[in-house]
Amino acid sequence: MNLALSEKTLMQVDKPARYIGNEVGSIIKEKSKVAIRFALCFPDLYEIGMSNLGIQILYGLLNSYDDVWCERVFSPQHDLEQIMREQKIPLFSLESQESISQFDFLGITIQYEMCYSNILQILDLAGITLLAKDRREDEPLIIGGGPCCYNPEPLVDFFDLIYIGEGEVMLRELMDKYQANRENGGSREDFLYEAAMLAGVYVPRFYEVEYHEDHTIAARRLLRAGVPMQVKKVACPDLTDTFYPTKPIVPFIQTTHDRGVLEIMRGCPRKCRFCQAGHVYGKKRERKAEDLVVIAEEILKNTGYDEIGLSSLSSSDYSQLKELTDALMDRLGQTRTNISLPSLRIDSISLDIMKKVQDVRKSSLTFAPEAGSQRLREVIGKGLTEETILTGARAAFSSGWRRVKLYFMLGLPTEQEEDILAIGDLANKITAEYYDTVPKSERLGKVEIGVSTSFFVPKPFTPLQWAGQATVEEFREKANLTRQGIASQLNQKSIKYSWHETNESILEAAMARGDRRLGAVILWAYQNGARFDAWGEHQNPAIWEAAFKAIFAENRLDIAFFATRERSPDEILPWDFIDCGVSKDYLLAQRPNR
Repeated sequence: MNLALSEKTLMQVDKPARYIGNEVGSIIKEKSKVAIRFALCFPDLYEIGMSNLGIQILYGLLNSYDDVWCERVFSPQHDLEQIMREQKIPLFSLESQESISQFDFLGITIQYEMCYSNILQILDLAGITLLAKDRREDEPLIIGGGPCCYNPEPLVDFFDLIYIGEGEVMLRELMDKYQANRENGGSREDFLYEAAMLAGVYVPRFYEVEYHEDHTIAARRLLRAGVPMQVKKVACPDLTDTFYPTKPIVPFIQTTHDRGVLEIMRGCPRKCRFCQAGHVYGKKRERKAEDLVVIAEEILKNTGYDEIGLSSLSSSDYSQLKELTDALMDRLGQTRTNISLPSLRIDSISLDIMKKVQDVRKSSLTFAPEAGSQRLREVIGKGLTEETILTGARAAFSSGWRRVKLYFMLGLPTEQEEDILAIGDLANKITAEYYDTVPKSERLGKVEIGVSTSFFVPKPFTPLQWAGQATVEEFREKANLTRQGIASQLNQKSIKYSWHETNESILEAAMARGDRRLGAVILWAYQNGARFDAWGEHQNPAIWEAAFKAIFAENRLDIAFFATRERSPDEILPWDFIDCGVSKDYLLAQRPNR
């Protein structure tokens, strides 16, 4: 295999191992023996994309089909992008090192709104026409999937298809329809029409949207007879027999999550009112503990990892958690394999499990109260009382922990000044629990409490999807008030405070709840330098501010219309055409009183 980049070029860029492929676990097939070539893309750096479990699952699943060769592609860093443009090197896959423009499909997983400009970077560097309506017959079909596709409208200008739901359900049938259409001499349009008949597949070109004078949506209309007006999410009813990769790719460089991963369940029974994942991922579905132990052993044998992480939205809700961790410790303990347990509630059972698998002297515990006051936690449906938090902290300190991280959101609906000040008060109470619980003679050092706040972003298919978001100025005032509240506490020296970027949260909210008019904004921002907007050092709010002004100056729209405006319950929302299994009536009933 010849590399797409010369040795000289590789020596000029940061982390050249991002671009050479051929890692342990990567799959090479003979082009002449496959019917469909599929490029699977995560529109961010290699080390971010290779930490994504969905990428590993889809890569393994598609390559399990004899007639499909799935290869990977990620966003090149700025240094390589500049070289590729100067030397006219097209974006290439890691496996064959060939141009993405030669593939049948380019599948892009869309995990967060701040990667939207990178999607255009991928298309542009590959030499693929940016706008779907202008693409030629011989260009790859661009298909999107992932959490952001529960409101795909800001991106529909750039995608031929959007897949809504879990890939295991309909990908095989989609590939079959593509191959049948090609064998029958069908056109691109013919295939897209056939694909639109499949559950979970949305073809944006077959719909148009009309708007009222106040810029809200007036109606959605079909442009092709027979296409369904509503697109229904697809999901695996049971995980027992679904594909799971036991030979995942082992990157050459350290990634964000550098370990093997066990997906123990999908879905979440808690349904916190701010959480999109808890509402759209469906009912709780578990993998059997005995199956997971076998999978873990296979992954470790095939990769050489010395750590395995349990993946889910809420690991504490996995019914066989104790049995699973006991079995893993029994089978893997002699190999000194670490077990990481994210997404646990801090209760006696969880603490007992964590104490078995973690070095409490080195690790920290994470609490996510989300709101400082009990009143506001009840508003957002966070089933966590102050007494539960303090009891958990007390038990943790008694077991040897002295580092605690606390996560909160600012700008939640109905939030008042006292709710914000309660963050510092709660942190102080947790700090006091340490000194009240652990005798001075047994303390290994002072307690360390990390308080982190992010800013509330309303998301589709949640009871808070109609809420207005706070402005940048309001967010900054809330962060300052939080800092003041912490500084006024008796134990302030033990509490460290950090907060999220404000401009990023506003842009995220606009993209999360925006409509298809935002495609022009994304295109303008990309063409004027927007890249890697999820990375603090690369964020340039001025570009996005200019983009909104350039596109919407004449009709007096701005980012506030999409981000901070409160929606009326009877307004047509851009994502209303999607059936994700949660009714609008249910969400309205769960909507907190103003």
